[in-house]
Amino acid sequence: MDYAEAKHKYIQAWGTLGSSWGINKAMAQIHALLLISTEALSTEDIMEELKMSRGNVNMNLRALIDWGIVQKEYKIGERKEFFVAGKDIWELARQVSKERRRREIEPIIKVLDQVQSVSGEDDQIKEFRKVTGELKDFSLKVDGVLDKFTKSDQNWFYKLLLKL
Repeated sequence: MDYAEAKHKYIQAWGTLGSSWGINKAMAQIHALLLISTEALSTEDIMEELKMSRGNVNMNLRALIDWGIVQKEYKIGERKEFFVAGKDIWELARQVSKERRRREIEPIIKVLDQVQSVSGEDDQIKEFRKVTGELKDFSLKVDGVLDKFTKSDQNWFYKLLLKL
């Protein structure tokens, strides 16, 4: 397989994986390209490489910056903005986990906490409280693990895996 084919395949696969991480395919493809780039890329570079519109690239770059996994880089004498992705995969995993925790886990815990105050004592309400209580307990455990993961270093995670 030549480099161009491998690069295309990787970018497509990362785009598909990104959907599982809670980001859209175009956003993940831009991130994939930035991950393997040896230098910062401009919006135009990304547009040309991925055959995407300026609006699509700009919108997804802003989202990647919001996620904390892409940064702007300025070059002296250039008016264009350039973008880079951190190459530390461990840090990337921690940042994505942190963001997903903030966007997904914390809101569901809040809702599950609120619905626990449902009034009444019939069987449906008791079952509702039981199930939502168990979901809240599980969500709190997931939240705790994600919190430890985002605050940890690589060694903690490997030790945890070895224990399992």
